[in-house]
Amino acid sequence: MSASTPAPDSAVAPTTGHAGPAGSRRPWGTTAKYLLLGLGAAAFLFPFYYMIVGSLRKTTTGDLSSAAPSGLTGTNYTAVNGAISLGRSLLNSGIMTVGVLLCTLVFGVLAGYALAQLHFRGRGTVFASLLLVQMVPFQLLTLPLYVLVVRDYGLGDNYIGMILPFAINSTAVFLFRQFFLQMPQSLFEAARLDGAGELRILWKVALPMARPAVLTAMLLTFIGPWNEFLWPFLVTKDADKQPLAVSLASFLSNLQGTVANPTGALLAGACVLAAPAVALFLLFQRHFTSTDIDSGVKG
Repeated sequence: MSASTPAPDSAVAPTTGHAGPAGSRRPWGTTAKYLLLGLGAAAFLFPFYYMIVGSLRKTTTGDLSSAAPSGLTGTNYTAVNGAISLGRSLLNSGIMTVGVLLCTLVFGVLAGYALAQLHFRGRGTVFASLLLVQMVPFQLLTLPLYVLVVRDYGLGDNYIGMILPFAINSTAVFLFRQFFLQMPQSLFEAARLDGAGELRILWKVALPMARPAVLTAMLLTFIGPWNEFLWPFLVTKDADKQPLAVSLASFLSNLQGTVANPTGALLAGACVLAAPAVALFLLFQRHFTSTDIDSGVKG
């Protein structure tokens, strides 16, 4: 028995010797990983830094990195507000974005549920057409849409005219369809056995579990119309109806000579334009990875 006692020590010793180099290499790999992530984050955040600091500088001369707190001012925001009325432009952007958002969610949820859960003739053709529409750039449809909306419908300088081309978002329809397809079919079958109609099933069963899809569709839909420039620029000639992105372009073309620091004023307007989208993403990003599907099948 005493002769066999040193055996475990001799067996453990080589393992410990091999673990040492591996353990010493692990911190280097972790350091390199965080270094690369830090560089990527710095490259991503630098445009925001440039935009914010540039919007607070008194003049356009000098290096942004040398800006001292005493050299920063908020006069650029006052200047751009006096030139294009930030409040009115923000209101126009908000009206267009909320209108597009409501239409996208309503039509997206209804169409996505129908394509996922209802069986009707031509469902595959409708879905194939949906995928085909996603391949067509919006710029190719701009001219016929302009003729239809502005000339035929007479919706120029009108909020409805700005919202109408974006009322149905094929990406949102596809997103909701895929999400509803992943839900357990037993939930829908049980609801139908209880005598519930399809709209009631959609409202009571599907939507409560589709919160991640709804939040994702909201964020994707918000960014699109909020930053949209081409279509509102074509259909709105009245400055009181133009969203902020169009107003900033008009400022750059016609009104930059009315302020002392045109670049700073333009960057100030860009900060105002970017702030809601950034705030919305930071507020809802934690919900994107969550799902309530499993809670519906417990027990």
